[in-house]
Amino acid sequence: MTKERTLVFFGAHPDDESFGPGATLAKYALMGVKVYVVCSTGGEAGTVSPEHMKGYASVAELRTAELDCAAKALGLAGLIRLGYRDSNMRGTPDNNNPDCLNMAPLDQVAGKIVKIMREIRPDVVITHDPSAAYGHPDHIATHQAVIKAFHAAGDPAKYPAAGQAFQPGKLYFGVRPHGTMKLMMKLMPLFGQDPHHFGRNKDIDMTKMVGVEYPIHTVIRLPKKAVQVRNEAAACHASQGGGRFRSGPFMLLQIINKLRGPRDYFMRKYPVPTGRHQENDLFEGLSGKS
Repeated sequence: MTKERTLVFFGAHPDDESFGPGATLAKYALMGVKVYVVCSTGGEAGTVSPEHMKGYASVAELRTAELDCAAKALGLAGLIRLGYRDSNMRGTPDNNNPDCLNMAPLDQVAGKIVKIMREIRPDVVITHDPSAAYGHPDHIATHQAVIKAFHAAGDPAKYPAAGQAFQPGKLYFGVRPHGTMKLMMKLMPLFGQDPHHFGRNKDIDMTKMVGVEYPIHTVIRLPKKAVQVRNEAAACHASQGGGRFRSGPFMLLQIINKLRGPRDYFMRKYPVPTGRHQENDLFEGLSGKS
């Protein structure tokens, strides 16, 4: 009997699924894979313009609706929320809120993720890279909890109340080519943008994204339909820009990517890669039998 494939992405905030590996999630969903997204927080600390708040009582309510919209667009088999509050950047009052992810014990978060893994039994798990891009506390906490949970899910002695043990087959981090990110950092000042102070609140240091070069073990070529679906999902997150970067350096990189062909890039954490072989399928090497 052929086993139905299952993939899950663990992201920190609403929009991480669409602005990150959204096209890859869409590609596999279109292929019949059961694709899940698990979101750690409600995105309450995100900056939202007043026009986007019409009809919503809170930022959390708005971003909940946006994530529901994106999940439908991506064709997900399921959307799961861990229920933590957005921690915002370090040094902000939100970062010390007792309900935020940053304040939650790692063991507690990992336990929730183990329960999810044992319930949906994914072949492939994707989450943020170790640096969590620009160093957002929620991205880092999500990364650390997923790592801990991935290795605990298959051990019946760990988190026994979380259900029957199950070991996912592969673990990946979404990454970006180091050369591409270095190019973007060089281009930003030419368009009047400071890479050290980026974003609506100027609190994102984009240079942290090039501080470490991660190996690329898997390159997923993205068909036109998957990119279209990803764009539709990203547009659901209108309060966060809808995933459309019209400023100079981002526009240039979009042109470069279009000429090269749309692709998503991943570092494989487990099984530990050997040799120089580069995958073109996240399920490569997994048994097709149940």
